[in-house]
Amino acid sequence: MLFVTVLVLDIMSALFLIVFILLHSGKGGGLSDMFGGGAGLSGGTAVEKRLDKITVFTACLFGLCTFLLAYLSNN
Repeated sequence: MLFVTVLVLDIMSALFLIVFILLHSGKGGGLSDMFGGGAGLSGGTAVEKRLDKITVFTACLFGLCTFLLAYLSNN
C-alpha cells in the first residue's frame, strides 16, 4: 500500500515538475510575458520567485519519492 502511494506521488510530482520547468522564462520571455508583457505586469519578479520556490519544492519531493521507491523495492 505504501509503495503504491509513493509511486503515485512520484508520478504526479514528475508531471508537475515538467509543467513548472516549462513555465520558467528562457533568455528573453517567460511567465511575465505570457500575461501581457514584462512592463504590463507589475510584480513579475515576485511571480518568478514564487515559481522558483514551487519548482525547487517539487524537485525535492520527486527526488525523495524516487529514493523511497528504490528503498521499498529492495525490501
